[in-house]
Amino acid sequence: MTTFVHTAELGNLSKAAEAQQISPQAASKALGQLEVYLGVRLFHRTTRSMSLTEEGQRFLEATQPSLLGLQQALQTVRQAREENAGPLRIVGPRTVLQPLIGPVLDEYCRLYPAVQPEIQLDDRVGNWVADRVDVGFRLGNAPEEGLIARRLFPLQLIICASPVYLRKHGVPRGLQDLGAHRCSAFRRSNDGRIAPWRVQVGEEVQERLVTPAFSTNDEEVELRAALSGTIMGQFAGSTAAPHIRAGRLIPLLLDHVCSDYSLYLYYGSRAAQPARVRRFIDLVIARLTEGQELVLGAEELQQAHACGMADLG
Repeated sequence: MTTFVHTAELGNLSKAAEAQQISPQAASKALGQLEVYLGVRLFHRTTRSMSLTEEGQRFLEATQPSLLGLQQALQTVRQAREENAGPLRIVGPRTVLQPLIGPVLDEYCRLYPAVQPEIQLDDRVGNWVADRVDVGFRLGNAPEEGLIARRLFPLQLIICASPVYLRKHGVPRGLQDLGAHRCSAFRRSNDGRIAPWRVQVGEEVQERLVTPAFSTNDEEVELRAALSGTIMGQFAGSTAAPHIRAGRLIPLLLDHVCSDYSLYLYYGSRAAQPARVRRFIDLVIARLTEGQELVLGAEELQQAHACGMADLG
């Protein structure tokens, strides 16, 4: 139909082909297919010129408004792709993600105030397609095939307690001592079960079920209990790092810090992304890749442990 309208407006098939950046042969074939489909001739043809038949004139008058509307719709979508405006659907786990995504979102919203973030935090893994997600975060291993996954940083799991707790209950010297301590546990939202602690034992990662003196499905609640001295917990390094550096938590059993999981950013396409999505992905990668402020090196952990033990006397 585009070839037909261009030919009618320009009066020449070669000019219509040039306007569409296709070959004259392709333009002639397209026009012939349209006439076969309609069962009528749309043009009177001579070796030098083309003119519309009566049927062709009627068809032009009927198709021009519709074709113009279609072209405008296509242009609208192309322009929207480059606009930093509209909804941005983000999903991720409540666990760990809240303190990480907050500063990035604050910066993003300052840079692009016309974008409307829609954030769904849930520890359960949803249906990425059905939920129409633009960008997601996931803990653990890489997401399923069909999604593009970008590893941001390793997720450490560190056993910690506050100085108040350790003065009252003592310092565990090994995993075998955990049974004598008031350990906390995270209760999974998807099935209500207690999540075991993941610990490094030599070359292996093992899961250790603890008898919880405290359990919750909210990491902020668990962290508050640990800071108050109520319990000993195992926390993500990204959550514990600022409190360890400030001396509010002391890392324990350092040989058993587990780092086999990572935080991943994932999305559906590298190329066909609206600008608002691309800008968010770029900002997350710039701010969170390798997560230097969120990952504690072995030397830093050793120093924090040594300082904490010295303060305990």
